[in-house]
Amino acid sequence: MFLNSSNLGCPPFPPERHQQSNFFSKVHLNMPPARLPHQLSLTQFNFQSAAFSRPLSGNLTTVPAVTLQPLTYGNGSPLCVSAAPISFQGRKRLSEQSVPYDVKRQRFHSPHHETTVVNQAVPLPEECRYSYPGSIPSPLFHAYYIPCLTGCVPPLRDALFPDPIETMLPVAKDKLSQQVLELFQACQQQTCDLNRKELCRIELQRELQCIFPRSKLFLVGSSLNGFGTCSSDGDLCLVVKEEPVNQKTEARHILSLVQKLFSTKLSSYIERPRLIQAKVPIVKFRDKVSCVEFDLNVNNIVGIRNTFLLRTYAYIENRVRPLVLVVKKWASYRDINDASCGTLSSYTLVLMVLHYLQTLPEPILPSLQKNYPECFNPTMQLHLVHQAPCIIPRYPSKNGSSLGDLLIGFFKYYATEFDWSHQMISVREAKAVPRPDGIEWRNKFICVEEPFDGTNTARAVHEKQKFDIIKDEFLKSWQILQDKKDLNCILPLRITTRKR
Repeated sequence: MFLNSSNLGCPPFPPERHQQSNFFSKVHLNMPPARLPHQLSLTQFNFQSAAFSRPLSGNLTTVPAVTLQPLTYGNGSPLCVSAAPISFQGRKRLSEQSVPYDVKRQRFHSPHHETTVVNQAVPLPEECRYSYPGSIPSPLFHAYYIPCLTGCVPPLRDALFPDPIETMLPVAKDKLSQQVLELFQACQQQTCDLNRKELCRIELQRELQCIFPRSKLFLVGSSLNGFGTCSSDGDLCLVVKEEPVNQKTEARHILSLVQKLFSTKLSSYIERPRLIQAKVPIVKFRDKVSCVEFDLNVNNIVGIRNTFLLRTYAYIENRVRPLVLVVKKWASYRDINDASCGTLSSYTLVLMVLHYLQTLPEPILPSLQKNYPECFNPTMQLHLVHQAPCIIPRYPSKNGSSLGDLLIGFFKYYATEFDWSHQMISVREAKAVPRPDGIEWRNKFICVEEPFDGTNTARAVHEKQKFDIIKDEFLKSWQILQDKKDLNCILPLRITTRKR
């Protein structure tokens, strides 16, 4: 029924390490410099405080200046990086100076609330690195406007693509809608968050190519699809060859080598590398330099494809991203957003929101795979995948519902209208379809179709107790929100923004 998404139809990889594969030679986004230094230093501390030189007590009149060793990649030699602000004090920013005014939370009666402009969190500003490996040797890419693309989904930028156009947030005319907008502005992923992940990807790709010379490392998932938050983990896909990889045997062997590399040679900045056995096995680890948790898989090509499909959905309608972020925060607060514990993954939650917006009497989203089949062909070569969002215009929905009304409707749809026992969520079809009769769908409590390979993204929900908890949370939240019209009643905003 579904085409093999791993059959990329690309020319073979070159035998020599220093040659560029045709498979990747046209990918222009996020290639590290051709001559990347062996080391990478993200921040340096060397400060003197006037207070230290004041007389304190006894004969102690001075205290030497304090010099803190920087957190580094490699052996610590410095590397000049983007001028974009990067913070390394946990998840917090160094100061409000690094946050543009228009992405700060605004009061409900603020004169600015009707024309709020969101700083693009996923598309990077000028002079920075990118997270999609390519072939441009320059460490800095400069972008320019191309008028013919005005009104389209903002692309990831490099020398061949324009700057993203500014995305206007919807007007909030009620309290609940304004709460949704404020939470989105406070918690959305910022450029500095993405930069930290990208710097780690650059260094890891260089190290991994010592073991797998023809490999490429891709940053995928919420970091690039438009639905990331300040606290989002990083997802990495290591593509070692163009052919499919057996996830039960070959992928696990490759990941065991990666884990060994992380725990030995790279242990100075990679901590807690763990090989997690799953349908798609991963190595989980924490980068001590960027303070980001990462999941790394091998040749899970569908993850690269759905990253750019979701990115397109994120930007063709300006109510999508705020709504998705609030639902993800709500599910996390209600403890139903953890596939490893038998509940819903963030990817599944995003698909559930997209499906709801597609099935309204007056849809807010279309089926992109139906409307633009050539852009989301599951056999498309990887070096073309990132181009799809650049040519798709915004969706002219006639539905004028507010964010508050849409959030209430989302909870109502899954609490009272969707038939969990007989229906499957399909973003590809833009509707609820009858459950397939295959083994993957039998005896499953929740069925959500992966748009490219047709698998069940909600297969982790395999216990009735967990399923009942999920349904109950939808029902309670709908009833409370419909009555109170206050987001704090189901998701305390002060706690949520503090944990961002």
